[in-house]
Amino acid sequence: MEHGIGVILYEKEADGGLAKIDERDWTPAMVASLEHVNYITVGGREYETLEGRMNLDSGKLEILVVPMRTDE
Repeated sequence: MEHGIGVILYEKEADGGLAKIDERDWTPAMVASLEHVNYITVGGREYETLEGRMNLDSGKLEILVVPMRTDE
């Protein structure tokens, strides 16, 4: 992982479905930060991280998130 790892963020939708919202390479420091953070911002939106799994078939880390409510 010296050069990073592919990470896919999946949003858990209200109906229980999953939607891929982001896919990019993360640095080792970004992956390590998951031990200390509960929220991720991407595309101008904030998400709470729920869980993650390492998909050995694809070689990617998959993270499940839910959007935070915005009171606008």
